Amino acid sequence: MELLLKRTALKDGYTIGHLYLIKDGESRYLCDTLEDKVRDLNKNGKFDNGEKKVYGKTAIPYGAYIVSMAQRSPKYSDYKRYPYAQQFGAYMPRLLNVPCFDGVLIHPGTTADDSLGCILVGKNKIVGRLVDS
Repeated sequence: MELLLKRTALKDGYTIGHLYLIKDGESRYLCDTLEDKVRDLNKNGKFDNGEKKVYGKTAIPYGAYIVSMAQRSPKYSDYKRYPYAQQFGAYMPRLLNVPCFDGVLIHPGTTADDSLGCILVGKNKIVGRLVDS
């Protein structure tokens, strides 16, 4: 299985995109995404030529990453704070080997402040936000 994230709106404080499932050469829209600001402006997968990562305010660099479900999220193991995570045993999709990042997950959230470098999923029905996440 392959996922494709197409970033469609690169704004000053957030990035909106669309997540697709690629199967048998066909793409199927899954949901909208929300990330922090894109700082990999030359889209080469690195922070270079004056590009800099700002902790908690930067989208992951462009590139292809392996997604794993093999590790529980310590953060989402707090079921009192994140009750929806209990149905998944705190397992969230995790992107592996992302340059300059650690612990990049695909998870629910509503604003870029919820991202901290992760990819949020839901529906982009309000400017700069997600609903039904």
